[in-house]
Amino acid sequence: QVQLVESGGGLVQAGGSLRLSCAASRSINSINMGWYRQAPGKQREWIAAFTNSYTNYADSVKGRFTISRDITRKNMYLQMNSLKPEDTAAYYCRYWGPGTDYWGQGTQVTVSS
Repeated sequence: QVQLVESGGGLVQAGGSLRLSCAASRSINSINMGWYRQAPGKQREWIAAFTNSYTNYADSVKGRFTISRDITRKNMYLQMNSLKPEDTAAYYCRYWGPGTDYWGQGTQVTVSS
């Protein structure tokens, strides 16, 4: 079992920044981890991930969001800059690999115009 706890969400004005954190209860080395988000009435979408030691971003956040991790602390982060109202959503971290797939409970990000 892996527990994932997100934090760092909140209310911010358009153009502002937030940093999300995801704390894992197990090692995050040699495992896939990523960030997803879900806006009201929409499907959950992938936005950034570490997979096979590479980082990847959805086009909607490329150049504005940065994913990082601290393997020692078992934390993953999402630095979000130049936030837009359309970034408003619940943000989730995911931890997955062969036979393993866990999600956090989510943290809400609201961007006001």
